[in-house]
Amino acid sequence: MKHHTLDGIVAIGSALGKNPNVTEPYLLDEVNKQIIDQLQRDGRMSYAALAKVVGLSEAAVRQRVQRLLDSGVMQIVAVTDPLTLGFTRQVMIGLKVDGDLHKVAASLAAIREVDYVVICAGHYDLLAELVCTDDEHLLHLLNDQIRAVSGVRSTETFVYLKLAKQTYAWGTR
Repeated sequence: MKHHTLDGIVAIGSALGKNPNVTEPYLLDEVNKQIIDQLQRDGRMSYAALAKVVGLSEAAVRQRVQRLLDSGVMQIVAVTDPLTLGFTRQVMIGLKVDGDLHKVAASLAAIREVDYVVICAGHYDLLAELVCTDDEHLLHLLNDQIRAVSGVRSTETFVYLKLAKQTYAWGTR
């Protein structure tokens, strides 16, 4: 079995007979898991504070965090409240698609107001989340952009009334 390592991050290579074009999941050591756990709780935590928690030097923690970022294992971003930024309407749209799901997903992802696209199984082929300034903005997006995408057969819109829970701290395995 072929392994590639980056200070505790182990990627299993294509020697397993898997598709070499698919990125293999990273197996994380306990220190990297602790770093991720701490940053999921507080993305602004300093390297010095992280170092104390995980028992490494500040420089070692900085290197590990950078490798986790560079490898795509994690991102550190500012999560905003759309309402405070003037986006008063949020919706999830279920889409039924004819043809190539990847092409339709890519077309939807290119729309600025679409912040989430997933290919799924079940009643819908795709789910897309939109943030809109108001209902007129939503109508424009639905009619002029989303339903105009080649391959979109039908849509169903689910209007968010109240966000009951949103978390990005699901931990590591």
